[in-house]
Amino acid sequence: MKFSLGCALGYDVKEPTPFLFNVELAKVATQTILTETLTLSPSLEAERWTMPETGNRYLRVVAPAGRFTLRYEADVDLNPVLESPELVTELAAGEIPLPTLVHLYPSRYCQSDRLQRLAQRTFGKERPGYSRVNAICNWIHDNVDYVGGASDELTSAIDTATERAGVCRDFSHLAISFCRALGIPARYASAYAWRLDPPDFHAVIEAYLRGPEGPGWYLFDPTRKSAANGLARIGIARDAAEVAFASPFGSVDFDKPDVWINAQDPSPPAAPTTMAIRCE
Repeated sequence: MKFSLGCALGYDVKEPTPFLFNVELAKVATQTILTETLTLSPSLEAERWTMPETGNRYLRVVAPAGRFTLRYEADVDLNPVLESPELVTELAAGEIPLPTLVHLYPSRYCQSDRLQRLAQRTFGKERPGYSRVNAICNWIHDNVDYVGGASDELTSAIDTATERAGVCRDFSHLAISFCRALGIPARYASAYAWRLDPPDFHAVIEAYLRGPEGPGWYLFDPTRKSAANGLARIGIARDAAEVAFASPFGSVDFDKPDVWINAQDPSPPAAPTTMAIRCE
């Protein structure tokens, strides 16, 4: 499925300020970038870096005092693999590739070590594999209220489990924590999300499971607000601390981000909710 997407970000900069952006699409096997443009105003020299482990694309600029804007536009062809959930199972710790083991460890916002008892009591008897991760997402959707402004940059999975309110970032951190507590590698993914209303940068998770073609990463949206086959990924990380869409290192005022993603086909189908979505 082909999509047109992008974002427009605006800032009033008080003094010369470095910015680090992560808004460009990741170059991964299941999404092909057809076209893309990045416009900075004023025109600035940009330093680029792609993280080897993840494919995340970072952009650094130093904006002068005054008005500064960034606009990113792209056309992308998404080709996630649809599989039967019954065929997607878990891996034993001794089978997980060493580079993937880092996604079993607690991280800043995902204190999986402190949620093990709750995870085992709530999900320990679920069928291992895709079904268990899906059960985690269903539980979060049913037991945590989606409330804008209920959390901030300090809110962690422990806070969300206690307060039972948050936004997509908080839903994802809690799902990741439960997965890791159960021995399932899981990571955070930022994305442009088709059918998300209102449009915004969206957070989902990826769980490392074994499918018919071998081990790989599978997409889940604990908020249930987007179409899983319309998630154009930007960055992947242990948690949100590593994939903020913008990080200014100075005093700035900012506009509300303008984010969009539109299907090029006027009436494309969403993936069946009963199917597993493999992204890598």
